[in-house]
Amino acid sequence: MLPEVGGKAANLGELAWAGFPVPPGFCLSTEAYRHALQVDENHDAGGQESGPGARPDASGNTTRALSEIIHELESAEPGDLERLGVLAASARNAVLQSGMPMEIEQAIRSAYAGLGSDAAVAVRSSATAEDLPFASFAGQQDTYLNVVGAEAVLDAVRKCWASLWTDRAVSYRASNGIQHAAVTLAVVVQLMVDAEAAGVLFTANPVTGRRREAVIDANPGLGEAVVSGAVNPDHFVVDSLTGRITQRRLGDRKLVIRSLPGGGTERLDAPSLPDSDLGSPSQTACLNDSQIRSLASVGQRVEEHYGSPQDIEWAVDGDGKLWLTQARPITTLYPHPVRPQPVRPHPVRPNAPRSSTARPNPVYTRPNPDRNSATPGPHAYLCFSLAQGLTRPLTPMGLAAIRVLAASVARTAGFQVPEPRNGPSAYYEAGMRIYFDLATPLRSTVGRAIVPKAFDFMESRSAAVMRALFDDSRFAVTNKTPLKLIKHVAPIVLRYRVPETLVRAIFKPKEALERVNNVAAELKAALAVPADASPRERIGHVERILGKELFPVIPNTLPPVVVGFATMGIVRKLLGEQASWDELQTIIRGLPNNVTTEMDLALWQLATFIRDDTESAGAFAGTDPAALVQKYREGRLPTVAQTGLEDFLSRYGHRAVAEIDLGMARWSDDPTHIIGVLINYLRLEDPRLAPDKQFEKAAHDAEEQAAVLVARARSKSAFHAKIVKAALERTRMFSGLREFPKYNLVVALAAARSQLALVGEALAEAGRIDDPSDVFFLDFNDAHRGLDGTDLHELVARRRDEYELEMRRRHVPRVLLSDGTEPEALPSGSRNGGKSKASAQRGGARQNDIPEPGSSGSDDVLRGAPASAGTVTAVARVIMDPVGAHLEPGEILVAPSTDPGWTPLFLTAAGLVMEMGGPNSHGAVVAREYGIPAVVGVPDATSRITSGQTITVDGAAGTVA
Repeated sequence: MLPEVGGKAANLGELAWAGFPVPPGFCLSTEAYRHALQVDENHDAGGQESGPGARPDASGNTTRALSEIIHELESAEPGDLERLGVLAASARNAVLQSGMPMEIEQAIRSAYAGLGSDAAVAVRSSATAEDLPFASFAGQQDTYLNVVGAEAVLDAVRKCWASLWTDRAVSYRASNGIQHAAVTLAVVVQLMVDAEAAGVLFTANPVTGRRREAVIDANPGLGEAVVSGAVNPDHFVVDSLTGRITQRRLGDRKLVIRSLPGGGTERLDAPSLPDSDLGSPSQTACLNDSQIRSLASVGQRVEEHYGSPQDIEWAVDGDGKLWLTQARPITTLYPHPVRPQPVRPHPVRPNAPRSSTARPNPVYTRPNPDRNSATPGPHAYLCFSLAQGLTRPLTPMGLAAIRVLAASVARTAGFQVPEPRNGPSAYYEAGMRIYFDLATPLRSTVGRAIVPKAFDFMESRSAAVMRALFDDSRFAVTNKTPLKLIKHVAPIVLRYRVPETLVRAIFKPKEALERVNNVAAELKAALAVPADASPRERIGHVERILGKELFPVIPNTLPPVVVGFATMGIVRKLLGEQASWDELQTIIRGLPNNVTTEMDLALWQLATFIRDDTESAGAFAGTDPAALVQKYREGRLPTVAQTGLEDFLSRYGHRAVAEIDLGMARWSDDPTHIIGVLINYLRLEDPRLAPDKQFEKAAHDAEEQAAVLVARARSKSAFHAKIVKAALERTRMFSGLREFPKYNLVVALAAARSQLALVGEALAEAGRIDDPSDVFFLDFNDAHRGLDGTDLHELVARRRDEYELEMRRRHVPRVLLSDGTEPEALPSGSRNGGKSKASAQRGGARQNDIPEPGSSGSDDVLRGAPASAGTVTAVARVIMDPVGAHLEPGEILVAPSTDPGWTPLFLTAAGLVMEMGGPNSHGAVVAREYGIPAVVGVPDATSRITSGQTITVDGAAGTVA
């Protein structure tokens, strides 16, 4: 009944219907709000009303003014707080000046009389955009406590209506993309609870994410003191499964809010109590242990009723009776990782609002992440999206593609995969991001040795989180032999003749390089799809590409890369202290055979052609990128720019930002990003800083450094010199191929995307979806159902809503435990929840501890992983999305993460700072090749550093100051 009574009343009604103790009262529906203010339910954002005409009030104002104000609010920018505030004040004034229709006034008086003569009540706002599964809107509208008398209740109702337009409510809606015109307000009137103690209860820990752990904040008097944050409340944590109180801390109780006889409340200052653990008989909490456990138990039943963790407001009266005054979903919890399941028809409630601004989430079923898992016991799930430098969610079709690809890998390794469309058993999803079950490697001696070391290079903070779990007794080692690993790796090694490829790279490097290029050509030929294929056949071809053709590229092309980095290790071993890490880093700068570097330099060359052509340079000067894109699509750019851009996109148009998601538009689909980068390149005026010159210099420096190292080896012996020379040649020849496997992965994904786009056209033409691009918000099962005749409009709309919500999520856990705990969020000293007593008592810093965000011993220095040596001091530019980003030449790029779609920005950047990544992550490798100082894995870099701030990046020390 969300559209009729708003979120608060709907939840209170649900609680009462389920038999929970809710204070009696009544609800004034949203229809009363619309009728009183002459706002029709079909009122649109254009400011027009289809309902009755405007009615003047006693002051001569008309209610149409509210419609006009709403229209202006819809066009206001979310960040324009000043304008939003002015319009909000005008809306409140319009509401308060409007009279209340007699029939509504009489209905309120009659319902209030039914509660008792001069009953003390709470008058509470209940908006339709409130207490939703995706946004709580807590505290955005007003509540009036201990209201006594019919006249006071009527006045409070008017004020509640007006509170729909408070500055904070208007700003909150604007920032969350909720249309102002789509929101209306109901009003709840309930008997007041004369509370001895009150507060809030979370049925899951909102900080650590741990489910089955109730968190209670309590204070004497009314709960407003706790909800408003005016006090440090008594704090309790309860294990919901056992009822054991695991934490208790006394608050300061500096403020107590009490009801006054005759109406209203008073705020009383109370003597402060020390913030310490309970223990002294003179320090008593406002709840006893029995009440704490009882409250946690009731909260658990509420959660079970709703099927999701709840944020509950409660009060205990003078007789010790517990009352629930609100329950809403905890919207800040990161979702549980779950195994993909076959799609089922989505139940739609008859009265569910159809507006995308207020559509509820699907009916929630408690996830069971351990179901169908091959590994017994607790689980830990690693976010593979972050390991790939991807903080944003993946589209549903992008996830579906990764599932099929992952199933292909698992099957090749000898694992059973009953349904490839669901992915292998270790594959999970949460928040539209990819997670993998870590339980098996954590419980394996070999897994502990290999997996964290791999992530030291890919995403170093994830490696630290993994190692912190080594002391957790729930993940104790149960497999001490490498036999299982050999069992699953051997089939891949033998099937694709990996030893032969390694030997060829060592002894016949040119032939090995030629073979790598042949693999790419073979893949391109395998991607071909008949022009007359049916939509259903095209889906089959996409699954063939992902399930059969793509994975072999990796074992056929990765071994030479291994040789390239291994030979650099041999040089380090042979020369010892005569070859420092900085000198070896110089060797891998300006590398040949790197497809990403070649792409970036090709784009720079295009920029030089445009600069040298007067007509093209004039077209790009001061022109909006969107306008240039339109001209390009119409073929109206100057000849040099038009043909140059066409040539670039013919070679590299399959790439994109977040390109492992085949749902993302490719550069050939939308060249806005590329044109924006070209505009940035044209700002570079110093020819000495030209990226091609810098790259040439880096390659020259690498060759000179190689000669120096060979000379040092010759001082030992001619044999040493020969080995070092051959090793460095292979390092230079093969290390750049690191980008090649992923490059071909993206080639295949782009081919799959083009086929699915044609399927989308067929579905749109048949009326199953609105737009061909909607196909990327389906999966393969959905697409087949659409071809069978199923209408998919509601499914697409719901998926798009979910995707947009996840796009706004700023924090994504690297690792989640199966009880919902995020290990990184645990306080220092309690991160190993299941560790032994001996481990807990060791004390002191340990190598495997997770570093605190930005910890360094100094508030002015942030620490991360060294990625590219060198020091630079320059202005920082924080960029969250490279599309349309403005980076001045010589600025330091600060980003959450990067993939190849970001690297065109590297060419003119003075340095790089990333929140994600490790020394061998994509951004780190490219930064080293370009010779720009870089530090990666810096916690909260994008929030702790601001654009325009001058910072110093030390790529060797791994610090940002």
